[in-house]
Amino acid sequence: MVQNKAKNIDEYIGSFPEDVQKILDKVRATIQAAAPEAKEDIKYAMPAYILNGNLVYFAAFKNHIGFYATPTGNDGFTEELAPYKTRKGSIQFQLNEPIPYELIRKIVLFRVEENLKKAKVKSTKKKPA
Repeated sequence: MVQNKAKNIDEYIGSFPEDVQKILDKVRATIQAAAPEAKEDIKYAMPAYILNGNLVYFAAFKNHIGFYATPTGNDGFTEELAPYKTRKGSIQFQLNEPIPYELIRKIVLFRVEENLKKAKVKSTKKKPA
């Protein structure tokens, strides 16, 4: 059910049934609130957020919302993610169950902090001694 031709996130969300749009809008708002400086884009045919590199992605499928906080967004959330189907860097939130927006917020905040630290280290290495 991932849409391939969307040029932006509004178009992507608008291509789904209204009930799924509501969920996608709330996922989007949750990410934006946790990472207001992140830029929106479409990558790999999915809504993507970029802040000093890739931050998170999400996508709608027939029965679930895929959430991708690669490469390390699942780290540190093992217990909270236990009820959900996960793989390395991916999480499936079933559409027929409540979406854990607070958990999404926590994961996004984790990734923001991680990317900011990585960018700081990178900029420190570039400065001449």
